[in-house]
Amino acid sequence: MSQQLMAGSAVMADDPYVRAVPPGQPNSASFMTLHNMGKKDLALVSASSSAAEVVELHTHTMEDGMMRMRKVEKIDLPADQKISLKPGGLHVMLIGLKQKLVPGEKIGLTLNFDDGSELKLDAPVRKLRMKMKHSDHGSHNH
Repeated sequence: MSQQLMAGSAVMADDPYVRAVPPGQPNSASFMTLHNMGKKDLALVSASSSAAEVVELHTHTMEDGMMRMRKVEKIDLPADQKISLKPGGLHVMLIGLKQKLVPGEKIGLTLNFDDGSELKLDAPVRKLRMKMKHSDHGSHNH
């Protein structure tokens, strides 16, 4: 049984990871693609991690030409849809880190949904390259 399905949630998380941050930086973020495989709409309503004091759901919005981060109460997951949590968009914010985020190590993350189900993840820590313009796919033409 895959760990994703054991929690009794209709949601699967594809490629979850936590962003590595420099030592001394108090916050980080986690990204993934959430796939609601069920027949009814769900919402991600909260998250928790042993690696951080507080975990919040956030999004980025453009306000007066500035990218601002804003806390959201929930992230809607329509039935049979995929929702991407990615840099510059929706994400799970880890606030008040309790440990160093070392690339290659895994961080435990629990996602809680509005139907009472939860999804426990081991999200690897990854260093993010700052180049966001280039896709990693399709660059090799033979």
